[in-house]
Amino acid sequence: MAQAQGMIEPFEPNQIKQNSSGPIVSYGTSSYGYDIRCSDEFKIFTNINSTIVDPKQFDPSSFVDFKGGVCIIPPNSFALARTVEFFRIPRNVLTICLGKSTYARCGIIVNVTPLEPEWEGHVTLEFSNTTPLPAKIYANEGVAQVIFIEGDEICETSYKDRGGKYQGQKGVTLPKI
Repeated sequence: MAQAQGMIEPFEPNQIKQNSSGPIVSYGTSSYGYDIRCSDEFKIFTNINSTIVDPKQFDPSSFVDFKGGVCIIPPNSFALARTVEFFRIPRNVLTICLGKSTYARCGIIVNVTPLEPEWEGHVTLEFSNTTPLPAKIYANEGVAQVIFIEGDEICETSYKDRGGKYQGQKGVTLPKI
């Protein structure tokens, strides 16, 4: 379904566990979902401005932009990133995204909200480092699994119908109100 309907681009029909450098955190098609990758674009949270984190008035200067193959998240902090994959969710599908166990076992929580029917874009990912030590996130490797739930019927009102504020997002997208 995902490949036939162009839901995921680029789409990997297999589970990739190794590249030319050796073993990697796997990505691609899994038993009932798809393991997504993190791009090499990151926004690392910093408290140098001693501002309050407010979703209604978010200060973009609270982040440091970083581009690279490995992102180091400071202790007890977080970073935003985006998926390599661009998603187009059909009107009869909802997705739920959960972090991969490899990162969870290191104290790194991956947070992604559901992808609603007819939402499309790059997924913004949030990585929370719950440890008292710096933590690594690897670009172009698996970070989370998207699980697809197909409805028995088409939804009455889709994300696109509502004019959702994150529709068509590209790159790492900060909070909007």
